[in-house]
Amino acid sequence: MADVYSILVVDDNLLNLKLIEKVLTKEGYNTLLSDNGPDARRIAAQEHPDLILLDIEMPDENGFEVIQKLKNDPATATIPVLFLTGVSEVDVKLKGFELGAVDYIVKPFHPEEVLARVRIHLKLSIATNSLVQEQARKLRQITQAQNALLPRPEDFPNARFSVFYRPLEEAGGDFYDILNISNQITGYFLGDSSGHDIETSYTTASVKALLVQNCTPLYSPCESMKMINDVLVEILPEDKYLTACYMHLNRGTRIMTLVNAGHPPVIYMPKGKNPFFIKVPGDILGMFPDAAFGIKRFSVNEGDRFFLYSDGMVESKEKKISWVAGVQGLLSFFEGVGQINLSHLPSTLISRIFNGYPIPEDDIVLLCIEV
Repeated sequence: MADVYSILVVDDNLLNLKLIEKVLTKEGYNTLLSDNGPDARRIAAQEHPDLILLDIEMPDENGFEVIQKLKNDPATATIPVLFLTGVSEVDVKLKGFELGAVDYIVKPFHPEEVLARVRIHLKLSIATNSLVQEQARKLRQITQAQNALLPRPEDFPNARFSVFYRPLEEAGGDFYDILNISNQITGYFLGDSSGHDIETSYTTASVKALLVQNCTPLYSPCESMKMINDVLVEILPEDKYLTACYMHLNRGTRIMTLVNAGHPPVIYMPKGKNPFFIKVPGDILGMFPDAAFGIKRFSVNEGDRFFLYSDGMVESKEKKISWVAGVQGLLSFFEGVGQINLSHLPSTLISRIFNGYPIPEDDIVLLCIEV
């Protein structure tokens, strides 16, 4: 259905009101009528018309007073106002422009002129609003990227996690998030976006927003990831995607649900036992509309630990080691760390893994979780 634009016509002359109403209605515009200033301002605030045609010479509250009050009210300040007037003096017109009018229609007016001016100012208004919305959208993206601060353990004490995070560049592709889904349920997400550019930071912010919207008690963990994937498929460029691992821990039922989207396998260390991999194959996020994610659901006990990590922990471009090969040697570094305090775990493990060697040329995230 085509857009129907509404126009508020304000004139104390009933004949003028009806004439303009007839002209506009025949062209498909929705018209709102008022014969005085206070009533016009009320209608404008309630209906927010696309355009206002406003007579200058009115009793009690003239057009200049009306537009001044309209422009001072945030609810009506952006509505374009065209003055209707029988006065042609330049100083009168200049006063109107100074107060915020966009144009004048001089009485007696011709229907063709009214329609022409209405059309051009509707077009200008639409173009201006689109430009403002686009700039606001870009600004929101930048602001979100800058303000998408990664959660800290002290901000989520019930989540019982610690983390090591080192981005390769300011616009890092790896990130994590912690979600308080309910009093008993916490979500842990670790993602690795392709690329290391400013566009990647927008992807990170978008995914974090999608996590908040979709990781709720209403959806299962797999449903949450599928909904996020559906959106990402629509908004990401063809060369953008991300691998991810999402863990959904219900401390009330002691059930952990793991959803994998093409990410390296999680390391699980039951309390007092040796660590092992949980390998759950799954498609990456943002690439396939019908993506199938790996899912595993199992019981856990208090004190069990899980480790999520980015591929920067295990792959090296210089040594031509892929994460598939690099993962094989990772497990030994996690042995014997069961008694180390959770807050010290990430730094201890990073020191063990790299053992004084330079940290690889990639983002590094190690997320440690304790039940």
